[in-house]
Amino acid sequence: MSKKLLHHFESKQHTIEERIEAGKALRNKCKRLSLGTYKTPSKRVDPVALLEKQGKTRLQDLVPIRYARMLTSPFAFLRGSAAIMAGDIAASGKNSGLIVQACGDMHVANFGVFSSAERNLVFGINDFDETLPAPFEWDLKRLVASIVASGQFLGADKKLCEEGIRSAVSTYRKKMKQYAQMGNLELWYSTIKEKDILGALDPSARAGAEKIITKARTRTHMQVLGKLTDIIDEKYLLREDAPFIVRVTHMENGEPIREGISLFLESYFASLADDRAHLLKNYRITDVVRKVVGVGSVGTRCFVIFLTGNHADDPLFLQFKEAEASVLAPFTAKSIYANEGQRVVSGQRLIQGAPDIFLGWGEIKHKNFYIRQLRDMKGGLEFDPTKVKVQNLAQYTSLCAWALALAHAKSGDAAMLAGYVGNSEELDDAMVKFAFSYALQNEKDYDALVKAAKSGKIKVGRAE
Repeated sequence: MSKKLLHHFESKQHTIEERIEAGKALRNKCKRLSLGTYKTPSKRVDPVALLEKQGKTRLQDLVPIRYARMLTSPFAFLRGSAAIMAGDIAASGKNSGLIVQACGDMHVANFGVFSSAERNLVFGINDFDETLPAPFEWDLKRLVASIVASGQFLGADKKLCEEGIRSAVSTYRKKMKQYAQMGNLELWYSTIKEKDILGALDPSARAGAEKIITKARTRTHMQVLGKLTDIIDEKYLLREDAPFIVRVTHMENGEPIREGISLFLESYFASLADDRAHLLKNYRITDVVRKVVGVGSVGTRCFVIFLTGNHADDPLFLQFKEAEASVLAPFTAKSIYANEGQRVVSGQRLIQGAPDIFLGWGEIKHKNFYIRQLRDMKGGLEFDPTKVKVQNLAQYTSLCAWALALAHAKSGDAAMLAGYVGNSEELDDAMVKFAFSYALQNEKDYDALVKAAKSGKIKVGRAE
C-alpha cells in the first residue's frame, strides 16, 4: 500500500455534522437563490451551428433523422440538445463547488425501471452517455428545465409544471438529508425497489406504475427474439426496418462486420469480470444490425448483436454503442479515462447501483464503445399526451429526483450536499425561476432549428 493511500485510511475523518456545516458554509460563496438566475450568454454559440458541428463526427446518412426527432416538439429538442444546455449552464460562472458524478443529460425521459443482477426491478437513471464529475446543480437544473418542457408537451399548465418542479426539488433535499445519515455500505447498497416506487405513489399514479413494471417483466431476451427477429431459411435473423435498423456487411473502413465485431469483443472481454466473461463465451454471434437509438444520440454508431447459446430458445441481445466525449468535458475537469466507453461504464457503475451484468467497454479502430444488454427487463414512462395522466406529473418528478439524489449521494458527499440544499424552500424557489427562464431559451432554440429546416439549411429525414 502506498504511503499516500495509507495516510488516507489513517487520517481523521470529518464527522457528519462537520460536513453538513461545511456544506452550509458554501452558501456564502454561492447563494442558493443565485442558482435560479439565467441570462442568455453574451458570446453564446449559435445552437444550430453547434448541432451541425456535433453532426460532423456522426454517420452522415443518419443526421437528418436526428433533426427530424428533435423537431417533433420543444421537449424533444431539449432531449437532443444536452451540449447546448451544458454550455449555457457553465456560462453563468457560479457554481456550488459540490462535485458529484453528474449524469450530464439529466431529463425526465432518462429514468426507468431495470433489472438488477438478482432479477429484481429497481428505478433509477438509465442514460450515462454524458456522465462526468461536475457540480450537482448542473444535473438538477437540466432536470427541472425538462419538467417544464415535458409538462407543456403533455398539456400541463404553468401551475402544474411548477408543482412538478417543487415536488422534485423538495424530494431531492429530503432524500439527501436521509442519505447524509447513512453508513457508507448502507448507502452503497441502496436502490429504489419496486415496493418503494409503488409506496411513493397515490392510487391513481400507482396503477400506471404497475403497468410499466408488469411490461418490464415481459421484456426478456425471448420477448426480443419474437419482436425483433424473423425466421429465414430455418434460422432466426434480426428484422430490418431501414433506415432505422439495417444489416451492414462491412465496417466504415471496409472490414467485414463480423471481423470488426470480433476485434471489439476481444477488447470488451478485458473490461468484464471473469465470471461474466466466462458466461458470455458460451454464446456465439448469430446476426448483427446497425440501429438508430434515442434523440440526441442519433448518428452515433450503434449496433445490436444477436447471440445464441445452447439452443434457439437461449438468445442474448447486446447493444454496443459509440461513446464520444461528454458534453460537459469543455466546462469541467477532463475525464481520467482514455476510453470514452470506460468513462460511461465507470460512471454508471458508480451511481446506478444495479448495473447490467454485461456492462463493459472496448474499442474498434480508435472509436470507443460501451456495451450492455438490449431491453432486458427495462421499462419507462411513455411521453405520449394520449397515454400519460399529466395530473400525476409531480409524483413522477418526485421519483426522478429521488433517483438523482441517490446517484449524487453515492458519488459525492451526501452530508455536504444536505448542508448546502438545506431544509427551506430557497433552492426550490431558485429552480422554479431557472426552469421557466430556460424553457423560454429552449423554445427560442427550437424555433431556430425549425427555421433552419424550412430554409433548407439543414436536411431533415423522417423521425420514425
